Amino acid sequence: MTMRDAHYIALIHKDAGSGYGVSFPDVAGVIAVADTLDEAIAEAAAALAFAFEDWSGPLPVARSLEALRQDAEFQALAEDAVIAAVRPSREYYHAAE
Repeated sequence: MTMRDAHYIALIHKDAGSGYGVSFPDVAGVIAVADTLDEAIAEAAAALAFAFEDWSGPLPVARSLEALRQDAEFQALAEDAVIAAVRPSREYYHAAE
């Protein structure tokens, strides 16, 4: 798989009266927040790119949705979430090539 093919499963949550929050089960500590769902996905892609710029060592393995669904912790976190597949933003691709 090339860098352009890599994507990470994201969990998007929204509580009443708040914005959208995005987290990545396979990339601990990388989060994004935004006022709309579209902005949240775009911010998540940028957050991945930013994190990977200074990542020490190999990038985290991106598990498939099927593999994540076998993980009890993921099941609990995903219960009220929108699930999306997010790639690092294009700026990251240019830096990695």
